[in-house]
Amino acid sequence: MPPRPVPFLARLRILSSTAAVSLPSSSAAAPRYGRHPRFASPVGSSPLRARFPSSSSAAVSPLVLRPIAAGFALFSMAAASSAASVHDCTVKDASGKDVDLSTYKGKVLLIVNVASQCGLTNSNYTELSQLYEKYKDQGFEILAFPCNQFGGQEPGTNEEIVQFACTRFKAEYPIFDKVDVNGDNTAPIYKFLKSSKGGLFGENIKWNFSKFLVDKEGRVVERYAPTTSPLSIEKDIKKLLGSS
Repeated sequence: MPPRPVPFLARLRILSSTAAVSLPSSSAAAPRYGRHPRFASPVGSSPLRARFPSSSSAAVSPLVLRPIAAGFALFSMAAASSAASVHDCTVKDASGKDVDLSTYKGKVLLIVNVASQCGLTNSNYTELSQLYEKYKDQGFEILAFPCNQFGGQEPGTNEEIVQFACTRFKAEYPIFDKVDVNGDNTAPIYKFLKSSKGGLFGENIKWNFSKFLVDKEGRVVERYAPTTSPLSIEKDIKKLLGSS
């Protein structure tokens, strides 16, 4: 009797089982790459395919991005100001003449961005004058920089600003040329101050009467918020002056 033919479904099962046996195991050894896996070709594959990976494999590893971001941060901080201390900066006085801040070597400085029409104007100008009167003979200086970037509260000319501060608050400390403290036109002195005492990229000045305390070597040692009253930092000034 001739052999009976194998049913069609049975033949499909046999073919499927044969294909399953011939497929490589998922635990098979991965293709070997050269020294640089991103650019090397696995043994037996096309080099062109390895050089141009699919979009799903082209994403840059976070491990690669971290050093790039860190390098950019360092570059940004270095580019913010080439000054090593406040004494390396040059500013302009209210009449537009250059002032080399190295003339303040050996003095403790309180640098403030001021405004004439701010809600903080009266209290800050009053207390700044009190501090200056008390410590000016001990090597303490206040450097005031008018700024009109916050609510347009310093709209006057340099002459008007100086007259206002000196007449109303008896300010005897120097008041310099009006400057920008944030943005593309930030004055070099404020680039240095913010990069010295701020966040990773340097925090923006928040409002009028932000304060920076600088030691006798020109290093920024502390930064104070606009709402911090000048008299409340008297102890820090005395410490840098070496006063008891």
